[in-house]
Amino acid sequence: MGGLLEGKKILVTGVLDRRSIAYSVARLAREQGAEISLSSFGRAASLTRRTAKRMDPEPPVLELDANNPEDIKAVAKDLGERWGELHGIVHAIAFAPEDALGGNFLTAEWPSVATALQTSAYSLKALTVGLADLMKPGSSVVGLDFDARVAWPAYDWMGVAKAALESTSRYLARDLGERGIRVNLVSAGPIKTLAAKGISGFESIEGEWARQAPLGWDTADPEPVGKAVVSLLSDWWPATTGEIVHVDGGYHAIGAPIR
Repeated sequence: MGGLLEGKKILVTGVLDRRSIAYSVARLAREQGAEISLSSFGRAASLTRRTAKRMDPEPPVLELDANNPEDIKAVAKDLGERWGELHGIVHAIAFAPEDALGGNFLTAEWPSVATALQTSAYSLKALTVGLADLMKPGSSVVGLDFDARVAWPAYDWMGVAKAALESTSRYLARDLGERGIRVNLVSAGPIKTLAAKGISGFESIEGEWARQAPLGWDTADPEPVGKAVVSLLSDWWPATTGEIVHVDGGYHAIGAPIR
């Protein structure tokens, strides 16, 4: 009996080291039968390639700066020649300059804010549209989110960017639905990734989770999030698009600490 993703071709962005949520997605997708390609660029690419070498078989690592249209075209060409079709995209791309995070909401200037919005939200549209011609009906795009309904300590303009990501996913779901392409997000609880460590004050967010999440929450375990992403990439959600699935131990549903 095959896995959930048997025969599917999936592009996974955002893999850095084995602590990253995207790595958990890639590993689980492979276990469920998918063939995967990774993407990275710049200084992060060496980390991605090192991690890829630990996977068996080793997946290709494609050069992709999601803010560079030429990179997206090159990835589309590569995947078209390599596979001929694409069944899923995992969008795990986010970045905000240091002066747009960590308590700098009131002082951040537009160039830094623009970088955060383009990289963390617009890139979902740019990448999805750039690869859409390879995607058949039933294909799935899944992005990684962090609950943007409220303001968080330290998260600042990244929080605004995540709100833009959520809206972008809904509009993509609207416009790509007639082509049978689903677009959903997984809103994850805080995970101790390299990206999270770069946000000054982020520990004040993760410290609250264990007290308020009914199911508890392990900030060192990205696998529950990875499982949700793999599920959404599969054919088991054929009529779900424009949705945000919370994988946070139930934190989002509780109004006050319960422990």
